[in-house]
Amino acid sequence: MLELLNNGPPSSPRLLLTHGAGAPMDSPFMNAIATEVAAAGIEVIRFEFEYMAKRRQDGKRRGPDRAAKLIDCFQGAIDLVGPPGEVVIGGKSMGGRIATMIADEVSVAGVVCLGYPFHPPGKPERLRTAHLGTMTTPTLIVQGTRDRFGTEEEVATYSLSPSVELAWMQDGDHSFKPRKKSGRTVEQNLEAAATAAVGFIRCLG
Repeated sequence: MLELLNNGPPSSPRLLLTHGAGAPMDSPFMNAIATEVAAAGIEVIRFEFEYMAKRRQDGKRRGPDRAAKLIDCFQGAIDLVGPPGEVVIGGKSMGGRIATMIADEVSVAGVVCLGYPFHPPGKPERLRTAHLGTMTTPTLIVQGTRDRFGTEEEVATYSLSPSVELAWMQDGDHSFKPRKKSGRTVEQNLEAAATAAVGFIRCLG
């Protein structure tokens, strides 16, 4: 049985959010986003993929499961908090990517990706964008402008569906952290990311 972590009042639509490959659903990044979005009156429900839940139980670090197993887990979470038409799904990095892979099939209200892994770092030729060109589900990708998984300059060259919109976090890395010389703080970028997500979800409602 999936364990769910809830923030905010019941709402429709609500945001079903999961983690990236290496950190759990209650990492500082995930906590900050969930708190900010919930403060705007949107319910945020978090869950963990099975491999991460096992790590919480025994402390052993594991790599992510194969995509098919991650997809099955995400679909199970949607079944718990649905109906799909009242749920926006998404996640950090890998979690957001899995959300985009199932969104059209399960007919959710929308998708929010927090740092999309457009390609592995240092391997821009290995794109993970094919399905993003044909998506019909409204999708928001929040991305740091200098994200090693897809910079602003790189993403500008990709063929993305009109259903996909982007919000850029200035000087942000994959977790939206800017350099000191930018004059911005990670707190500012996290707040801006949450604000972008809230605006997107409200437009869906």
